[in-house]
Amino acid sequence: MLRGLLPKEFAFYDYFEKQADVLIKISEELLNLTNNFNDLGNIAQKIKAYEKELDNLTHQCIEALHRTFITPIERTEIYKLVKKLDDIADIINAAVKRIVLYEIKSIRPEVKEIANNLISATKEIRFALTLLRDLKHADKIRESCKKIQAFEQEADNLFRSTIPKLLKENDVIEILLWKEIFERFEKAADKCKDIASIIEEIVIENA
Repeated sequence: MLRGLLPKEFAFYDYFEKQADVLIKISEELLNLTNNFNDLGNIAQKIKAYEKELDNLTHQCIEALHRTFITPIERTEIYKLVKKLDDIADIINAAVKRIVLYEIKSIRPEVKEIANNLISATKEIRFALTLLRDLKHADKIRESCKKIQAFEQEADNLFRSTIPKLLKENDVIEILLWKEIFERFEKAADKCKDIASIIEEIVIENA
């Protein structure tokens, strides 16, 4: 009863939304990379800077969590959510770093599909997190989570079709390098689905 009477700190929603905003920018830069591959170095630096920005937001949120007595939702849910958002940025940045490190000469067309998928998923995540401020929108939140999960399924189908095509090519080194890069993009899509699951848990626990 005491917990229900004490004031709660709602700034955590601001952190969620700011993190999602940065994720959208990272996904958009990935798409930019597919259209301007000759500018790989500069775009990779932008993605790295955005990843650092999101990392800082994550640390700020966790520090605020340590200082806050009463939170609007469970502390463990806040922690899981900000960490998963941070994970997506880390994974996309790691994939792009490998494109630079491995001196990839040309971008594969599947990366554009992946980028568009991640843009759609991260924008839907941003929408769901905005709705999370008011759990009266529970039905809309659940519908948004279903859309995020559908985007992950689309990404999974894309990876399932991409890898067999890749394995039929002749350059073994190129196959191995791209397989690793695609696996990282697949993990980023999986994390989007994880976020949807966490948001659904929050809705259930606070219904």
